[in-house]
Amino acid sequence: MKIMVINGPNLNMLGIREPTHYGKETYADLLKKIEKHAEEKGISIEFRQSNHEGDLVDYIQSTYQNFDGIVINPGAYTHTSIAILDAVKAVGVPTCEVHISDVNAREDFRKISYIRAACVLTVSGHGTDGYLEAIDYLIELKGK
Repeated sequence: MKIMVINGPNLNMLGIREPTHYGKETYADLLKKIEKHAEEKGISIEFRQSNHEGDLVDYIQSTYQNFDGIVINPGAYTHTSIAILDAVKAVGVPTCEVHISDVNAREDFRKISYIRAACVLTVSGHGTDGYLEAIDYLIELKGK
């Protein structure tokens, strides 16, 4: 099984950016945690991160016929990007939306998610462990 983990704007700033919402774990720590989990589960993981919407669309499109699942934290593009939604719909790859903080307990605009309409699961407010939950869900989904 092959999963692409895609992170949007400012996720590369984990550990620096608003640690009260996102914790003190760095982006490098997050990648190591996911790599370890993937190794334990016997699956292949690739990572992509960009602060640019078009790059995220390109990453999603590259999963078509090449990956079994996508785990995506679109960052602020969650609340604004129809292009990312359309890309996920186009490729038809099972996709899980992940948010480190509990977006429903924050500002009203964060409660809006365009991409959610194309996702098989949303994990919000479970810290970086939400990525592992999403991966496990995709593994279980593939096994069915």
